[in-house]
Amino acid sequence: MNLDYLRYFVKLAELRHYTKAAQQLCITQPSLSHAIRQLETELGVPLFEKTGRNTTLTRFGEEFLESAKQALDTLDMGVSSLQRSAQGEGLIRLGFLRTLGSDYVPRLAAGFLAENSGENIRFEFHTDRTQGLLDGLMDRHYDLVICSEPSRELGLEAVPVTQQDLVLIVPKGHPLASRHCVDLAEALPYSQVYFSKGSGLREVVDGLFAAAGGKPRIAYETEEDQVIAGLVAHGFGIAVVPYMDLLLKLDLPILEISSPPYKRKFFMVHDGKVFMPPAVRAFRDYVLEKAAGETHL
Repeated sequence: MNLDYLRYFVKLAELRHYTKAAQQLCITQPSLSHAIRQLETELGVPLFEKTGRNTTLTRFGEEFLESAKQALDTLDMGVSSLQRSAQGEGLIRLGFLRTLGSDYVPRLAAGFLAENSGENIRFEFHTDRTQGLLDGLMDRHYDLVICSEPSRELGLEAVPVTQQDLVLIVPKGHPLASRHCVDLAEALPYSQVYFSKGSGLREVVDGLFAAAGGKPRIAYETEEDQVIAGLVAHGFGIAVVPYMDLLLKLDLPILEISSPPYKRKFFMVHDGKVFMPPAVRAFRDYVLEKAAGETHL
């Protein structure tokens, strides 16, 4: 159905006068008459009828008018929304690892909104493990994700934006509890609470233990670093985890890892094959600008 014809119909229905309607629409009266005839032919019913010098809606026209107005209003709202997005407003769907949710992501989002206080920009925040975030990104549920480095085979674009130390945590009273730092080889004899397969850290910790010269004794596996910390606090084993404020609340011995050296990097990831709205691009540029000052990345 021709959208211009719908607009002509609504205008004529409002004014009930062909000449006035044509003038306001900036078209000729014959063009308006032709449009209304085409619309009536397509619908199969008359929309207007003459009553003396007046033009009035038929009962079919009255019924169709509400639907036409709703359709045009919906279209106009959609166009307006897209135009605002093109000007830098809109929604940013951000996914990130839960460990980044206590400070890093809120600080970035708050700073970005403060710098763009005059714009109508909104965030949707989602947390998941790395694989879930990457799946959501590729399924177009997220615009950007911040997670561990994705496999190159996925064809995604990833830039390091921040990093986090890995530490060894042990229960109180453990033989290593009095140490301030430790060679990871010294942790090999003890039972481990470990990241399960599919976690972004599983391969990282596997690689660290391989570099330390052995394989860990895995007693328990789970996906979440916070759960691992809780299990260690209750004596289920020791664990290599990212440093996080939660560890201080659990009152756990926290040991620096002197060897092998490693810092966990986090990457801002997007799909370069998908159009990036201006608001999303502006936030990505903001994050990269902040990360540029961290020369250790």
